[in-house]
Amino acid sequence: MAANNRRMSGKKGAQVGSGGKRRRGLEGKGPTPPAEMRKGHAKQRAANAKTRRATGRPQQRRGGGRSTSELVVGRNPVYEALREGVPASTLYVQQFIDNDERVREALQLAAERGGINLMEAPRPELDRMTNGLNHQGLVLQVPPYEYAHPEDLVAAAHDEGADPLIVALDGVTDPRNLGAVVRSVSAFGGHGVVVPERRAAGMTAGAWKTSAGTAARTPVARATNLTRALESYQKAGLTVVGLAADGEAELGDLAALDGPVVIVVGSEGKGLSRLVGETCDFRVRIPMPGGAESLNAGVAAGIVLYEAARRRR
Repeated sequence: MAANNRRMSGKKGAQVGSGGKRRRGLEGKGPTPPAEMRKGHAKQRAANAKTRRATGRPQQRRGGGRSTSELVVGRNPVYEALREGVPASTLYVQQFIDNDERVREALQLAAERGGINLMEAPRPELDRMTNGLNHQGLVLQVPPYEYAHPEDLVAAAHDEGADPLIVALDGVTDPRNLGAVVRSVSAFGGHGVVVPERRAAGMTAGAWKTSAGTAARTPVARATNLTRALESYQKAGLTVVGLAADGEAELGDLAALDGPVVIVVGSEGKGLSRLVGETCDFRVRIPMPGGAESLNAGVAAGIVLYEAARRRR
C-alpha cells in the first residue's frame, strides 16, 4: 500500500528529464557571425551576388510584355522616324499622292532599310486609321516594343562578367526623357533601364528618336511594381541609390557606385515617390553651385552614370 501511495503522490503526470535543453540553453549562442553570413545584411547580398557571377548568371526570365503598336503621321514626322532608325513594319502611302521631295525621301529610306511593307491606301482609309489627323498622305506603323524583364538586365551584366549598372525611372512620363536616359545608359556602359508599367513613359516613336538609335542595343524593362522590382534587386546584391534634392549624401561621396547598383531617378517636379524613396539604400544629391533647383531625368541620369563609369575604369 505504501508503494502504491508513493506512485500516486507527488506531481501530476509522467516525470521526464529536460533532455539536455537546460544545459544547452546555458551555453549561449556563441560569437556574432560575420556580416557576410547574416541573413538580409547588405554584405551578404553582395557576397551572394558575387557567388552567382562566379557560378553562372541567373536564369533568364520571360520578357516584360509588349506595348501596343503606334502610328507616326505626317510627312516630316515619318521621314524623321525613318531617318532615326525607329522600328517600322508598314509605310502607308495615300493613292495619287502629290509626290514631293519629302515623300520621295521617305520612300527611299524605307526601301533602303528593308523589311518595311509599302502599302497604298485611299485617303478615307488613312483618315480612319489616324482618327482624322493631318497625315498628309504618309502613315508609318511602329510595331509593339518588346520589353525585357527587370531580372534580364542583371543576367546581361553577369554574362559580361560585370557589376550591374541599371537606371530605374520613377514617375517620368515624357518619352523624350526616357530616350535621353537610354542614350546615356548606352554611352556609359550601363545594362538597361527599368520603367513602371503604369503612369510612366514607354518606348514610343518619340523615345526611339531621342535615343538616337541606342534603343536598338540598350534594353528597357518594364516592372509591374517598381518598389518590388527594387527590392528584388536588393536581394540579388545590388545597392539602390535614389537621386533627391534633399539627399543625405553628395554624389561624390557615394562609394556604392563602384559595385552593383541601381540608380533611381524621379520626375523633375515631384522627385521620388514615397515608397520608392523609402526603399532606397541611399538618397544622394547632385551638387549644383549654379543654384538650379532640379535637373530633368535625362541630364541627372547622365551625370551619375558618368561618375559610375569613371570609378569603374
